[in-house]
Amino acid sequence: MPAAGLTPSPGPSTVAVHGGEARQKVGDAITDAIFCASTYTFEDTKSIIDFIENDEQREEYGRYGNPGERVAERKLAALEGAETSVLYSSGMAAFVGLLTAKLSAGDEVIFFDECYHRSREFCNKHLSRFGVKTLQVKTGDYAAMEAAITPATRMLISESPTNPHQSCIDLERFVEVGRRNEVETLIDATLATPYNLRPIEAGVDYVLHSATKYLGGHNDLLAGVVAGSNSQLESVRNLRGIMGAVNGPQNIYLLLRGLKTFELRMQRHNDNGLAVAQFLESHPRVEKVYYPGLESHRDHEVAKRTMRGYGGLVTFLIKDADWRATANVVDSTQICRIAPSLGGVETLIEQPLVMSYYKCTPEERERFGIDDNMIRLACGIENTEDLIADLAQALDA
Repeated sequence: MPAAGLTPSPGPSTVAVHGGEARQKVGDAITDAIFCASTYTFEDTKSIIDFIENDEQREEYGRYGNPGERVAERKLAALEGAETSVLYSSGMAAFVGLLTAKLSAGDEVIFFDECYHRSREFCNKHLSRFGVKTLQVKTGDYAAMEAAITPATRMLISESPTNPHQSCIDLERFVEVGRRNEVETLIDATLATPYNLRPIEAGVDYVLHSATKYLGGHNDLLAGVVAGSNSQLESVRNLRGIMGAVNGPQNIYLLLRGLKTFELRMQRHNDNGLAVAQFLESHPRVEKVYYPGLESHRDHEVAKRTMRGYGGLVTFLIKDADWRATANVVDSTQICRIAPSLGGVETLIEQPLVMSYYKCTPEERERFGIDDNMIRLACGIENTEDLIADLAQALDA
């Protein structure tokens, strides 16, 4: 919830700066304290019994919570428009924690097939060992998703936008399929962020983010978060306390600090992403651009209807290029840094074939839609004209 004293409907920056925080903090500091404690003391035996019997909101042991973590969770829930959120040590820890808490042997989940390769790997290689079945259908085919539902189906899962093809999900149709069949829904909105997409308002049960990306915003921390209702996330929080997938106090501090400038950063990411995508689409060496803010994107109408902005991730194909010629474009950039991930202030560039799918067979890459001539660009917050100039000289190299 927003801090006391905020207007009933504060704007994104106001929530990012003040949401979830007490007005007066420890030591009367303007920023929240960093609590480097693995364990917390009780005054006497009675205070322990009161804590247990009254379910008091205080800390006991670091694996179950940290005062700074509580602030971050309240702030993230406020940004998302959710009742609560659960913070994890990484985005994948959040994904694994949620599915592990919600699924049992014999259950089934249904994915849209454009998804982060590690999410796919966890479900196919690890959840399957515990008797959970994963089905995949073509992204955006809501009829196929509904047809795949059985009495054992427990969750429908998708990213929006997807990585790296930037497909956008019609949240109303997605939620409708889930509700009609009494199946919970999960949207990984990492690429969109709460600034650009509002899954909770559309009725999605769970929203997941790799907070390592835009929420942290500075390429200096790992974190993940799941947002939803108190009742649905109670078991998730309890299992996290057993798993120990909590974040450290320094990371929590960095996340809280990064969130203060969230809206300002996202506006620049949105501006840079759209301008770069438009430049690339007009360049003679570029075959195709995947960016939902372009009219040429197949889901542009969905994105225009459901999103505030379109983010900083731009995927494009180099015309008549093999993987080596494509790598030369990547290597010729000067401002862009060659690295995985996205959402930080620095612009990052990579060739998915090399960075994430190098050990896959050509058949597997074709199935996942990873072309030899594909480049994924994660626009940072540098000046737009500088990014475009850097790409122009790299494409001409």
